[in-house]
This record gives sequence, C-alpha cells and structure tokens, in this order.
Amino acid sequence: MVAAPSGAAIATPRGATNGGIGLRLLDAPANAGNDPRARLYIVDHLAPGTVIHRRIEVSNTTDSTMHVALYSSAATIENGSFLGAAGHTPNDVSLWTSIDPAASDIPAGQRVTSTITISVPDDAAPGEQYGVVWAEVRSEPVVDGGVLQVSRVGIRIYLSVGPGGAPAADFTIESLTAERSAEGQPIVLATVRNVGGRALDMSGTLKLLAGPGGLSAGPFPARLGTTLPIGGTEAVTIALDDAVPAGPWDARITLRSGLLERSARATITFPASGASPSVRTAPLHPKMPYLVAGGLVLLLLTAIATPLVVRSRRRPRPDDHHVGTATPSSVGGGKPVALVR
Repeated sequence: MVAAPSGAAIATPRGATNGGIGLRLLDAPANAGNDPRARLYIVDHLAPGTVIHRRIEVSNTTDSTMHVALYSSAATIENGSFLGAAGHTPNDVSLWTSIDPAASDIPAGQRVTSTITISVPDDAAPGEQYGVVWAEVRSEPVVDGGVLQVSRVGIRIYLSVGPGGAPAADFTIESLTAERSAEGQPIVLATVRNVGGRALDMSGTLKLLAGPGGLSAGPFPARLGTTLPIGGTEAVTIALDDAVPAGPWDARITLRSGLLERSARATITFPASGASPSVRTAPLHPKMPYLVAGGLVLLLLTAIATPLVVRSRRRPRPDDHHVGTATPSSVGGGKPVALVR
C-alpha cells in the first residue's frame, strides 16, 4: 500500500536530475465549486447508472521525454491514512473508471490532458468507496536481474453511490491531549470522530490563550494527511513551538474538512515529559436555533439577552504577548479548476 498524495503532487523518476511528473485535477462538480477538497480530489455522490467525466493534466518538468501511463486502482483508509493499493489492484471504483488517453510520451517541459470517465452500473451497491488515478513512470527494461524503478503520483477518488443527495458529512472534536515528544517539543493531539456519512480529510489550527502571565501563542497548523473513514476516530496532530511554556492554557482548536468546520476549547497543561491526561472539549460555536416565519428569519436571543445588560467589573489586563506563531501549510496552486455537472 502507498500513501496517496494529499493534493496535486510530483513524482521524481529515477535518473531525472531536475523536476518530475506532476498530476492535477482540472474539473470539479458545479455544486461543489467552493469546496477545496473537490478541487484536489474526485469527490462525488452518484446515483446508480450515472456517468461523469473529469479532466486531469499531466506535466513533465524533467529535462527528457517521459512515457507516462495512467490507470486506476483500489484504495483504502487505514489508521488515519488514505492508501493506494500496490500495482493495478482492482475494486469496484477502479473497474468503473477509465482514462483516455491512458498513456502518453510527454516531451520535456510539456503537459497533456486526459479525461477520466467513471461509469456507475445500474446495480451498484450503495455506500462510499475509494480509488486512485495514478500517473506512472517506469525505468528502462531490466536485464540480468536489475531492479525495476517505478515512480507514480495519484489523485484520490472518494465516490459515494446511492439515490438522492449526498450523505451529510459531520465530525466532533472529542478531546485534547497535551504531550511532549522525545526531544521535548510540545504537541497537542486532537481526538476527532467522524459522525457523518462521508470520509474526511482534516486540516485546521490551534491557538493558545490566557497562558502564564497573560501570554497567547499561535495559530499553529494541524499536520496535514489525516483521513477519517466513516465512523472512525483518529488523532489530529498539532506541533507547537519549543518556546511555549507549560501552561495552563485555554486551547482553542478549529478543524475543517472541505467546507465543514468545527471549533472547540479545553484547558490543557504540557507535562515535563510524556503525555498529560486527555481533556474533554466543549464546542466553541454551538448551533443557534432559528425560526422562519413570514419570510423573516428570527434569531432566538433569549439565551443571550441577560448578559447584554451586565457590566463587567473585571480589571483590564495588559495586552497579550505572543509566543511562537506559525503559518498553516498550503496545498495546490495553479489555475482554477473548471466546474462541471
């Protein structure tokens, strides 16, 4: 099994002194145009009997012509990772998927476009399945028992099958655990449970507030690459700056998958070594009830009316000092994808 990349990526063939083979998605569903996951991966919900087409671009940034083969294989989600199967291992998604053209000789510095077609049969079983479209480059034929080198880069497929609309996606942030690595670096593990009907790819940030002496720190980016299967629970890792004091801290975490976002808070303290006990979180932005009547949306303010007339007598404290800010990682780039139905 091979970890499929978390976005448009490049594979460097053996013998290439510069550059590599790049692969990126050019199309996204029209109803998911604002969803960043749909611009990186093939994420769709299809009824049995449906056929869709998605264009991909393969680029060669090496200094020589490369023969690139395109094909689909099975994928699974295991231990928080999206894994593409070895070789041409089939599953339903790979058998429903074809690529045209399926191979190209791409000159140095050039790029080609291929079309992925996914044809869901009329008798397809409902549920979500996974696959990868691979762009693969192989070394020259082996003689006398040499080693064949294979380099490949892929685009993930998250395919939900069933009638009607797509299953709702949702997750909860259940707890935060403060710990230190073997080198003493402070780390926060956020335990996240997928309570919806679609697999999730997690990203987000953590802020630390109300620390010793009124310090604040962050935002610190979550480590990318954690994928949650339906019903699964995994730990999302956030590595912090070495200069962050032990605490206690008011930790505020925001995690997202595509357009879905959840925020929570907990009070944590970093141990001298090892891990502190996990702390249950409280949601930061609970959903507010709305009433719809006569075309007007009325926000229920009853629960917050009283605090509006209460004056705080707490003394103002000095401005917060900031420790060890970090910039979240970014993925993708290039031209915007086209929206298709």
